[in-house]
Amino acid sequence: MSETNHTKPTNKPNQIHVVGIIGAGTMGSGIAQVAATAGCQVNIFDTNQAALDKAKTALEKILARLVVKQRIDATEKNNIQNRINYVTQLKDLADSNVIIEAIVENLEVKKSVFTELESYVSESCIIATNTSSLSVASIAASLQQPKRCVGIHFFNPAPLMKLVEVIPAIQTSYETLELTIDTISSWNKTVAVAKDTPGFIVNRVARPFYGEALRIYEEGIADFFTIDSAMKTIGGFKMGPFELMDFIGNDVNYTVTETVFNAFYFDPRYKPSFTQKRFSEAGYLGRKSGIGFYEYDNNGKMVLPEETQKPANTEQMQSICNRILVMLINEAADALFLNIASATDIDNAMTKGVNYPKGLLAWADDKGIDWCVTEMDALYNTYREDRYRCSPLLRQMQTEQTTFF
Repeated sequence: MSETNHTKPTNKPNQIHVVGIIGAGTMGSGIAQVAATAGCQVNIFDTNQAALDKAKTALEKILARLVVKQRIDATEKNNIQNRINYVTQLKDLADSNVIIEAIVENLEVKKSVFTELESYVSESCIIATNTSSLSVASIAASLQQPKRCVGIHFFNPAPLMKLVEVIPAIQTSYETLELTIDTISSWNKTVAVAKDTPGFIVNRVARPFYGEALRIYEEGIADFFTIDSAMKTIGGFKMGPFELMDFIGNDVNYTVTETVFNAFYFDPRYKPSFTQKRFSEAGYLGRKSGIGFYEYDNNGKMVLPEETQKPANTEQMQSICNRILVMLINEAADALFLNIASATDIDNAMTKGVNYPKGLLAWADDKGIDWCVTEMDALYNTYREDRYRCSPLLRQMQTEQTTFF
């Protein structure tokens, strides 16, 4: 962060009462539900009336289920619905205290929307982007007052996932950052503050979960099912990497990987996989297309061929899990080494943003720093690729015999 731009002001920032949401897709409508549940008045904008109607119908079903489950009562259901307005004009967001954009991951489209939006809102309105991997500084530069811009990255589904990454750009004022953190925390979310670098915390640190699994498959070491089984039975992950890529969508996951790879000046640690690229090109996107790394029935349930039901080799599964896990730990350690976020925020991001069974840095402590360095060096000695370079922080910690926590 820039020390100059984030100098603490003497005045206390205003409170957030009116929230604007740009985009009525799954993410936008989910954020709207979160804000309305927290008591804010919400205006959700989309140029597509059908998208707004769909969002409204979906919210009705979600809230009705919450009533049945006794999570909320009928009065609260009505209150949440009454706090949300659906609008088709961007200027209808003019009275917002904060506006969160949740539209297509296209830098030029976002900048265009922000430029128009600024002409309607007050000088104190925070204009935020829910981007998962684009430069917040570049988006902020489209504004006359870039100090009001910040990244507020929710995870899908927004009402259920506890984590929100807050990303100040170098232009973001301390007042904007402080008010954003206070507001998101008041919405019953866990905030992790991240530096404005590609992928922020989660989409950066999680790359090896997908990338190394794909590499293991491409080397012919194991099939999709065996790799997934290893990460679930040995690692304790709720979903294996190929299951998760199918759930996210191979088109979406590949695009994020490619974006991070390009943004890091083609660092081999983030190199995309030809396997996933070809699956995406073939339309094998996962659950939403009925076929991806696995096949799915009409209800979206995975259909496994009989040959995948064979018991897996435990030693092989342990080796697979160790390889993917140490690559994840190495990436988390490097994120800390480069001051992307604090150790606590990195571990919170991975457990509450993508439901990892344990924080990666805490996991490193449990496995031992010696184990982490030895495993990384073994991979490097085998492949002699920069992809497998050990984080300098892990080497330093091994020498000093220290731990993360």
